Amino acid sequence: MHPEFHSEFLPDDRNVIVYLPPGYGHEPHRSYPVMYMHDGQNLFDPETSFIRGRTWEIREHADRLILAGDVEPLIVVGIYNTPRRLEEYTHARDRRMGGGDADKYGHLLVHELKPLVDDKYRTSRGELDTALGGSSLGGLVSLYLGLKHAETFGKLAVMSPSVWWNHKSIVGFLNDYEGPPWPRIWLDVGDHEGKRSHQDVDLLYKQLVTNGWVPEVNLHYQTVVGGTHDESAWAARVGDMLRYLFPAKK
Repeated sequence: MHPEFHSEFLPDDRNVIVYLPPGYGHEPHRSYPVMYMHDGQNLFDPETSFIRGRTWEIREHADRLILAGDVEPLIVVGIYNTPRRLEEYTHARDRRMGGGDADKYGHLLVHELKPLVDDKYRTSRGELDTALGGSSLGGLVSLYLGLKHAETFGKLAVMSPSVWWNHKSIVGFLNDYEGPPWPRIWLDVGDHEGKRSHQDVDLLYKQLVTNGWVPEVNLHYQTVVGGTHDESAWAARVGDMLRYLFPAKK
């Protein structure tokens, strides 16, 4: 745990929690890919999770898949949110709801947090070894910052993204993205998250394909049967997401 991580770009300090894979302490010359994830308080600790007792079970899933040889050993960095979560996780200011500080949050990630993690831990530092992920507004900001900083983040987990924000302006932003590079994207939505959410994510998927992503080459889209909009539902598909973004090297 790195408590009260301070940024020059945003007013609130925040905790940062780091998962190290099995074997990290026994292979001193090995470096590891890194996945940065939003809403870090929901990933590991049932005492800090938004819904008490329910987490993404990242440690349990990652340990199991790494030890089984299904997933490449990786470091996971969980960034706790702050009371300004809505502002930090949205890329444009909505006339009614506010927001729009995602660019500042992106500077925190790229220019402050990543250098700290790279300095303290044995990381593989290229974009193909660096992922960004989250759900809901965290999924939205993962896509936005992943494309704004595609030279840093080569893999994105966009889970149940809040496409609706600011009249679906993320779709227009995506339409202006010209690439390369083309980050590898996991995109999903649960079929119990509401008809509108499903339609919005379908629209996002179609725009990604229109703009050059190739299904099952660098884009996986999944409608999750029975999937709801909560930590338990996201935990249920963490394993598949990790297998797609960090498959074990042959």
